[in-house]
Amino acid sequence: MLIIMSPLNQIDAQTSDSIKIENVTFKSEGVILDGTVYKPKNFKVAVVIVHGSGQETRMNEFAKLLAKNGICVLTYDKRGVGKSGGVYNGPEIGTNNIDSTNLNLLAKDASNAVNLLHQQNKNIPVGLVGFSQAGWIIPITSSTNPFVEFMVLFSCPTITTLEQLRFQFYTNGNNDFWENNTEENAREHIKNDPDRYQFIGTNPKVSLSAVSIPGLWLFGEKDIQIPVKFCIEQLNTFKVQGKPFEYTLFSTLGHNTSSANITEPADIAIQWIKQKAIKIEKLKH
Repeated sequence: MLIIMSPLNQIDAQTSDSIKIENVTFKSEGVILDGTVYKPKNFKVAVVIVHGSGQETRMNEFAKLLAKNGICVLTYDKRGVGKSGGVYNGPEIGTNNIDSTNLNLLAKDASNAVNLLHQQNKNIPVGLVGFSQAGWIIPITSSTNPFVEFMVLFSCPTITTLEQLRFQFYTNGNNDFWENNTEENAREHIKNDPDRYQFIGTNPKVSLSAVSIPGLWLFGEKDIQIPVKFCIEQLNTFKVQGKPFEYTLFSTLGHNTSSANITEPADIAIQWIKQKAIKIEKLKH
């Protein structure tokens, strides 16, 4: 389902002075992770931010944006990065960040972050918001932690890790890729190209099949990191099965669907989160 929402009601916006900022630590799989909680006044919904790939610290600017719009946020330094303990995995240091072992470990980190927010706010709906690589992490966390009540995914794949790599190697970072290639051609390469790396892949459809919580995906049609139309096709299959999954597609955007200069996707996500929180609360009473 393609959703289009009206601009945010600016009456809900809060000033920085009204937001309580609290530094926190929490245990996850034998290490201590370090993060920050942003608590606006009278918030009725909370989220944990899940990183994309790379050596990412806590996402303070995005967290502040959500908090200014009345959403409580926990953002933390990724395992092995910043003030968080543990070992970081990624191609920059010669290790694989998308093998199943690492993705499941990062999913447990997100799950323990959710547990912390839930302990602090037992009557408030808690969800996950993530980017890119989080498309494989968030479904795992959501399928294993009953405290996760919704999910928002910016430029996140719904295909396997191996399929995504085939596409990414084929596009080869060419921003003009879609001007010179067809969807059919891309699908053939995703299906048939040999894998350059051998590892245990992750299929997000397995975890997505196990969840019944609302989900929103935000895509840029010109994305050359993930095959968006293929991913949407997977979501539509789930939609037919009755899953409460939605998406919105931005025809002018690529993989970057959230930045200081690109605000519409975040605005839509914020409004969607607030609407879902209201519905979740009504169902509880």
